[in-house]
Amino acid sequence: MQYQHQLLASDTYQNTVGDHLLKLLHKPINHAYLYLDKWFNLAFGTHWNPLYHLGSLAIFLFWVVLVSGLYLFVFFNTSILGAYHSVEFLTHEQWYLGGVMRSLHRYASDAAIATVLLHILREFSLDRYRATRWFSWITGVPTLWIVILLGISGYWLVWDQLAQYIAISSSQLMDALTIFSSAMTRNFLPENLSDRFFTLLAFLHLLGLPVMLIFALWIHVKRLTKVEIVVPRGLAIGCFLALLVLSLVYPAVSHPQADLTKAPMVLNLDWFYLAGFPLLDYWAPLTTWFLMIGLTLLLMIVPWLPPKRIPASAIVQLSHCNGCGQCFDDCPFDAISMQARTDGSPRWKREAVVVPHLCIGCGICVGSCPYSNPFRRSEVHLTTGVDMPEYPVHEVRTATDKALASITGPVKMLVFSCSHGVDVSDLNDPGVGSIRLVCTGMLPPAFVEYALKKGADGVFVSGCRSGDCFYRFGNRWMAQRLHGERVPHLHARVERDRVHVFGAAETDKEAFLREIAAFRERLQKIRQPSSEHLSKQEEVNHG
Repeated sequence: MQYQHQLLASDTYQNTVGDHLLKLLHKPINHAYLYLDKWFNLAFGTHWNPLYHLGSLAIFLFWVVLVSGLYLFVFFNTSILGAYHSVEFLTHEQWYLGGVMRSLHRYASDAAIATVLLHILREFSLDRYRATRWFSWITGVPTLWIVILLGISGYWLVWDQLAQYIAISSSQLMDALTIFSSAMTRNFLPENLSDRFFTLLAFLHLLGLPVMLIFALWIHVKRLTKVEIVVPRGLAIGCFLALLVLSLVYPAVSHPQADLTKAPMVLNLDWFYLAGFPLLDYWAPLTTWFLMIGLTLLLMIVPWLPPKRIPASAIVQLSHCNGCGQCFDDCPFDAISMQARTDGSPRWKREAVVVPHLCIGCGICVGSCPYSNPFRRSEVHLTTGVDMPEYPVHEVRTATDKALASITGPVKMLVFSCSHGVDVSDLNDPGVGSIRLVCTGMLPPAFVEYALKKGADGVFVSGCRSGDCFYRFGNRWMAQRLHGERVPHLHARVERDRVHVFGAAETDKEAFLREIAAFRERLQKIRQPSSEHLSKQEEVNHG
């Protein structure tokens, strides 16, 4: 069929050598993540899947670290001799509370860094770090370093043999930079170490670095809207109980007390925070610096290796904008603002304004606009209040008409799919037509009713996996509009049995086909009573 499958969104990769190489790198990592995500959905459900809440989960873990750390600080002695003994008192004498708090502090810190690393891997594997998302990516790299420094300084405060090893190794790294008037390693000669050093370290760990972390997190999410910082209650409870059980079964303990006259022989490193220190046993400090700085710079320039092409930013047609503000409320990337009217319209007081360098080209705002209504027959060319120049809503209507005209068979089904979900362009089914959009969030609900009135027996909407939209909220807003929970909503007169929403990733093709088959069976049952009624009516007419 010539128009059975309508392509309104191209591949997210450009046709360049660099993008082809990047696609080869992304694909195996992406598939590994998607398979892991599938099992997590089966185990936890989409609402509690921790992979969908890595950011808010990390913040929850930081709260656990903060509360447990404040309790530990009440008993902590910031002197050289008192630091180790105060921690030992909490660990062994007050094991029922202080020891649990110490273990919670340790394991929540490890879980936080693991969550952050998973978050980075997830965004990379799903290609959610290039184009206008570069800002969140490069601001996230320094944030990661602040978290690592928090963990390292926390290990110093225990002042056991592991802390001694970390302190001397860190001093060697600092001395390699030659930015201090005297060598830092001199501070760790037995006669030079003072209580004042521990006071300064406690200040950095308890106040200086946490304040920097809060500021860094604020910058990190500055270009995003509706940032979810509260983890779902069930996931929070489950995570806390897991940490509590781990703390009781395998409590955190210290190495023997630090002794600057002896070199530690056996150390149990925390590889979440201390993975770089063993390099100093084989490399010079300056070489280690080059490696760390090089990796950091590489991470920061990754969004431009190569840069990603995005569609032209959304444009506002003031003649069709009533200033309702729904596009402003729905935009996930803070690319739309509401300002005073500039065209002198006496009817409306506000207008939507798009910030081009923040617009990612998702088209979610198009689905938000009440003027994105295909039933407006008075216009030869469908014009809406906000539109995508490369994928205008008029072309969506044209593609819908062509797809409907090409579908044959007893049950006619139209599929609106997402360019980041399962690929439906190779469906070899004459009864199914498909339209591939940039994001299902750009689908105005009126198009569903339009397709049903134009001859489709059912409309199947397939975006990204539920709870995991490439553009953050596209599939969520779309589902809420179809369920009448968000404006513009699907009219109540539309038969909901003839509309089906199913999120599917690239690796979910078999599940997608099963959903298509099940939906077709449901539509056949809906058509059957109508067919029987028509047959009886014909018998009456001929009788």
